[in-house]
Parts: sequence; C-alpha cells; structure tokens
Amino acid sequence: MYMRFFSRLLSAMAGPRPVVFSGPSGAGKSTLLKKLMKEYDSVFGFSVSHTTRNPRPGEENGKDYHYVTRKIMQAAIDKGDFIENAEFSGNMYGTSKAAVQDVQAKNLICILDIDMQGVRNIKGTDLNPIYISIQPPSMAVLEKRLRDRKTESEESLQRRLHAAEVDMELGKEPGLFDVIIVNNNLEEAYGQLKNALLEEINKVKKINMSS
Repeated sequence: MYMRFFSRLLSAMAGPRPVVFSGPSGAGKSTLLKKLMKEYDSVFGFSVSHTTRNPRPGEENGKDYHYVTRKIMQAAIDKGDFIENAEFSGNMYGTSKAAVQDVQAKNLICILDIDMQGVRNIKGTDLNPIYISIQPPSMAVLEKRLRDRKTESEESLQRRLHAAEVDMELGKEPGLFDVIIVNNNLEEAYGQLKNALLEEINKVKKINMSS
C-alpha cells in the first residue's frame, strides 16, 4: 500500500504541472493555445489521446492518437490508467496517465484540452494541474462567432450553443477553476493567460537552461 502511494506521489511530481484548458466551442481556446505554443514552443507539449476509432488517412499511431481496441481501452480504464474518458459517435476517447507523464518526462508543460466532464474526472486524480477556463463575454458574442465560421448547420449550431450554455453555467462552480479568462479581446486574454502560467513557464526555462 505504501509503495503504491509513493509511486503515485512520484508520478505526480515527475515534471512540470500540467495545464487543463476548458471552455465552450467558439470561446477562442484554440486561437489562444496556438499563440501560446508559437511563443513557447520548447515549453509546452500536448498529450496523445487514446481512441477506439480507426485511423483516418494520413494519421499516425502514437502521433495523432494511440489507436486501441475497445476491449483494451476498457480494461485500462477499469484499472485506473486513464485520467479522463468519454464516448462520442460510438467511439471511446481518453487521456491516459502515461500520455501525460511522457510529456512531463521531457520537462514540458502538458496541455490537456478537455470538456467539463473531463475536468470533473481529473479533479478525482492526483494529477494536480492548473485549471483554466476560457469563456466568451456573452452568449450573443459566442453565437456570432460560431455563425461567422459558416461551418455549422443550424441544428449543429443550436446543439453547440446549448452545450456552451450548460458549460458556462457549470464553470461558475466555486473552486472548479484556478483561472477564468473572459475572451473579449484576444490580446488582453492572451496576456492574462501568460500571467497565469508565467511561474511554470519560468521554471521550465530555468531547468532547460541549466541542463
């Protein structure tokens, strides 16, 4: 029992603290993450998720996803090897502890872009990430952004808007997130994001300089 606790403690401390990003589609999460990765390309890394779906043309196992059977993935989930998992369109998706640790072992800050269900799942693990919520200034602004993309049918758009409303309401729960950034102005939101992560960024840079 003690050895298992000790190994879990070591794995949780094995590298820089991961960062969990959450927020509705259209809040600007992807744009902010791209800016962050461009400015700090040697500081951040993405974990490779697992899925039971088949690879699409051009996708590589271990790079785009870890492609596994439902039986293998379910067994790993039952063993507690996954931080979070969900099912979409008949396929399972999830983030394993090992995938996060692979990024941490390279002394990179692991980024996890996860929905609200995943955030709650991670709260029950020993991962100890920084939780950041990216929110739109209002539902009206979010709807305009999604409509301007011109990539959704009306039915799909309404589904996204309903999911966003639920997401924004759940995100107000006290203590769920360490930082909530309202993305009204991209540069201001990015400045807030960098400030929230500056301590961890500087730690990684300092280690990289000394190694």
